[in-house]
Amino acid sequence: MLLNDFFTINTIETSDAEVKAELVIHAGHRIFDGHFPGQPVVPGVCMMQMVKEVLEQVLEKETMLSTAAEMKFLAVIDPTKNNSISAHIKYTREEDGTVKGTASLLRMCWCILSLRGCF
Repeated sequence: MLLNDFFTINTIETSDAEVKAELVIHAGHRIFDGHFPGQPVVPGVCMMQMVKEVLEQVLEKETMLSTAAEMKFLAVIDPTKNNSISAHIKYTREEDGTVKGTASLLRMCWCILSLRGCF
């Protein structure tokens, strides 16, 4: 779990099946000791986990990314230069309990991560 350790949620807004959240990455986190010393970069797996954990806050249940039909890492996040990002998630709940959704992590108007999958 990365929430409240690696990152925090500053604000979160929900409507019907859409989530918008402002996130702050902790630039001094120990992950950056190895990824990469002197040139910190948020690992892609951490970006995916952040989306998952924001969605869990809204759904109020644990999830697991079971299918990633599309995943694009479009930019790197250097937390020493800009540690504030936005998460935008749109989702639907299926009859079988599966949650399908699309998510983006954004820094200002730049898309960092684009994801479409099932949770």
